[in-house]
Amino acid sequence: MSERVAIVGATGAVGREFLTVLEKRDFPLRDLRLLASARSAGRRLTFRGEELTVETLGDKSLDGIGIAFFSAGSVVARDQSRRAGASTLIIDNSSAFRMDDQVPLIVPEVNGEEAVRHQGIISNPNCSTILFVVAIHPIHIIARIRRAIVCTYQAVSGAGARGVESLTRESRNPGKRDPESVFPHPIADNLIPEVGGVNESGDTEEEVKMERETRKILADPDMRVSSTCVRVPVSRAHSEAIHLELERPLSRAEAREAMEKAKGVELLDDPSSHLYPTPQRASGQDKVLVGRIRESEVLKNGLVCFISGDQLLKGAALNAVQIAELLL
Repeated sequence: MSERVAIVGATGAVGREFLTVLEKRDFPLRDLRLLASARSAGRRLTFRGEELTVETLGDKSLDGIGIAFFSAGSVVARDQSRRAGASTLIIDNSSAFRMDDQVPLIVPEVNGEEAVRHQGIISNPNCSTILFVVAIHPIHIIARIRRAIVCTYQAVSGAGARGVESLTRESRNPGKRDPESVFPHPIADNLIPEVGGVNESGDTEEEVKMERETRKILADPDMRVSSTCVRVPVSRAHSEAIHLELERPLSRAEAREAMEKAKGVELLDDPSSHLYPTPQRASGQDKVLVGRIRESEVLKNGLVCFISGDQLLKGAALNAVQIAELLL
């Protein structure tokens, strides 16, 4: 079975990753349409050795399309979802539909079976959430997580190409903020504990997404999740320090065994040999790297680990393509 496929937001960082992932995985498509805003129309991108021209996204751009991968923001997703035909499946990378009860929020290794209940739209979770739930799901299955505390270390590419450009320019002139920066402070030689806008409670958008989306994906509304999301001067791949409180004691050996067997996880856990996850090692990798596993004396039945994962691949494009593969 093959489909006519569209990428909406094809010239962005995630859009380009879609091209790479579809080609690498030999996704069964018979036609690919690249769509973007008017300012990007006319650009040419290569797919399977052929140059394709980017078209302007319009009212009828999705006519005849079987699967549309969206990475163009919530406004575009809502608008185009109303225009899409009944035979078009939208897999959306924005936050537009994530908390809609009628829209499945899918990470294939965790709740892939929920994808079949879609009504034309499936949501791709936030990148940090995807990496988080892939890592903790093997533990949740065997010892149910009651509370999770997670601190993220998020790469500048999570803010798009402009984030990477800001880091590059500021690295040449540390301490001075790039005048075109998307960040509120200099990012070179710095950390910024603010990813997304801040609400009245002091939580950022990224933190709220992680907490709410995790509960929905794991189908556990009683799980308590607290996160602190930090932007760091790393080009690519997010990392997370995770602290879990479980329903029953779980030894380090049991946790390592669960991780070794888990789909989408690569265990790197030999600190004595300096083997553990790092963003450099995770960049370009499909799996979430998990290591520094140890028991906690602070939380009841506590477990600690550290993870790194490529937020543009598993945290975005790869996860979406895996969803489509499930349904094909």
